[in-house]
Amino acid sequence: MERGENNMVVMKPIRTTKKLDENGGEEEALLMSPTSRMFHEPNYNLYILAIMGWKVPINVDAMKAEIQGKLLKHPRFSSLQVIDESDDSRKMKWVPTTVNIDDHVTVPDLIKSNPNNMDTDKLVEEYISNLSTANIDMSKPLWDLHILNAKTSHAEATCIFRLHHSLGDGVSLVSLLLSCFRKSSDPTSLPTLLVSSSIFGKSNLSNNRTSIRSLMWQYLVKLWSCIRLLFNTVVDVLLFVATALFLKDSQSPFTVAQGFKSSTRRRFIYRTVSLNDIKFIKNLTNSTVNDVIMGITQAALSRYIHRRYEIEGKRKFSPQKMRCRASVVVNLRPALGVQAIAEMIEKNAVVIQGNCFGFYIIPLSISQLDNPLDYVRKAKTTMDRTKHSLGSLCTFYLSQLIIKLFGFKGATTLAARVLSHTTIFFSNVAGPLEEVSCSGHPLTFIAPTCYGQPTGIMVHGCSYAKKLTFAVAVDEGIIPDPNQLGDDFVESFRLIKEDALSKFRTKVG
Repeated sequence: MERGENNMVVMKPIRTTKKLDENGGEEEALLMSPTSRMFHEPNYNLYILAIMGWKVPINVDAMKAEIQGKLLKHPRFSSLQVIDESDDSRKMKWVPTTVNIDDHVTVPDLIKSNPNNMDTDKLVEEYISNLSTANIDMSKPLWDLHILNAKTSHAEATCIFRLHHSLGDGVSLVSLLLSCFRKSSDPTSLPTLLVSSSIFGKSNLSNNRTSIRSLMWQYLVKLWSCIRLLFNTVVDVLLFVATALFLKDSQSPFTVAQGFKSSTRRRFIYRTVSLNDIKFIKNLTNSTVNDVIMGITQAALSRYIHRRYEIEGKRKFSPQKMRCRASVVVNLRPALGVQAIAEMIEKNAVVIQGNCFGFYIIPLSISQLDNPLDYVRKAKTTMDRTKHSLGSLCTFYLSQLIIKLFGFKGATTLAARVLSHTTIFFSNVAGPLEEVSCSGHPLTFIAPTCYGQPTGIMVHGCSYAKKLTFAVAVDEGIIPDPNQLGDDFVESFRLIKEDALSKFRTKVG
């Protein structure tokens, strides 16, 4: 092996590794998918951080044993990523290797390294932020775990699981991570993840008693639905292409600065709210949990922007006229699920799932509304339209086409321009429905987020039991007061909940 450009490990030529399978033979190197390969381009080098808070201090040896016994059985966590220099296309392959768990687990003593007696909340925040300034050495599998046994206002201890995005998409990685957990109420049972039901209802066309008029009406409705689907898809694809080429969002406190680089230091903040209250708002407005999350996000951004411009004295600024949009990532492939992955781990037959996702670009309402619940209603209107579109699927295939025509650099340039021309990067993932534990450590929250993306701000929502955590990653050069932004999420949620309670009391009264 030797070092290539971008500090990547290369082999000439690719050979099978010395890691042996159960039969004593050498394991084969596997080709990396094009989408995963994109994450190694300099302008698209993304890392995932899974910030986890615990109710008790962490037993480091027990946590290592859990990872060694389960997670390392997954090929992507025990393989190097190498470039085949003998191939002009510079393809990358997964090459199995032997993993030393101590090379991947870091346990810093934050108290001893705190000469200024900094608050532990600030210490943990600084530590996580420092992770965004460095990448994992390519000479080992691209993941690591940082265990911080320091009590904060959020938890008794904190873990940061850092993974390169080429290992998989968020949904697949969360399912894999949760395979190491068990229900707190039943240590023998795996966590339960929410499974979305089909969006298609059962057809009654086989009913012989259905009238001809009813059949004609159903066909007309389906025809109109197909026309809407086609129209919305075309509009979404054109908007995606226009954004990549020239269509930028208006200048705002969230706008990416000129000369932004993906290595810019990031700040990570997280705030937890009640999932039951979100479901109450959802039921009252006849919307979805995602609609409510997006509504809270719009309200929080509006509060922050208006405060910033009032402080700076920019009275002529009109948020109602600004173009503010979110790049929303959509998973296009159902995850295997915790149960299926756990069974594969036990059989040493884990199926590798890569990255498979597309994008939607949706407008955000940045304005001060008298009725806080209107933020949710506006979000519902926008999200209802995107649900009736194949735009995200088309953006995925468009990126695959760009890879074939212009290579990985062309595809990542396209994706990076879309992200940098929009205001925020938005994503969410469903966590376990009940409280869970890992090797006897009960979890109190989980906050997934990213760094390396060419946007000034990323908002990520993750549910866990009866809670939902907003994780916000910001470029510290753009957002100088990230904790204030985090507080805006909590305050916006409180105002929307109070408005919903008031409407409910009026309705039942």
